[in-house]
Amino acid sequence: MKKEKTLNKNEDINKFADNLQEQIIEQLRKEYSEVVIDHWQNPRNFKKIKDPDGYAKVTGPCGDTMEMFINIQDEKISECGFQTDGCGTTIVCGSVTSEIALNKTFMQVIADVNAEDVLKHLGGLPPDNVHCAQLATETLKRALLDYRSKQKAPWKKHYRK
Repeated sequence: MKKEKTLNKNEDINKFADNLQEQIIEQLRKEYSEVVIDHWQNPRNFKKIKDPDGYAKVTGPCGDTMEMFINIQDEKISECGFQTDGCGTTIVCGSVTSEIALNKTFMQVIADVNAEDVLKHLGGLPPDNVHCAQLATETLKRALLDYRSKQKAPWKKHYRK
């Protein structure tokens, strides 16, 4: 009998949690696109890359910090990872930015990857969240500049923390 009560409580808790999550998603759909929700629930490339070719860490105006890690192969970004201590929208923007950067050359990213591209890909964001796209693209570009500086001075790679 005690085991049955425990099972019923667990089922009740699971039903409550599922219901709550659905309510949250429905509320999010009023402000955010399906693309934003998908990247929020399933962020891509949310990882550190050990010994990357390029690295940057930037703190945005809201206090969120983002790190970007890139590897370059055949003059193209072959791997792009990011980490952040920021909000869901910052994670979403890091995820999209890392996807957009993959298989692009240094010059393609510097010239073509910007906050507007990220916002367009996401179907827009509320005005209070636009800075998240700016943070993600700025961090990526600084990681690329770090890569370039190491090409001119390869010894720098060994002195990164």
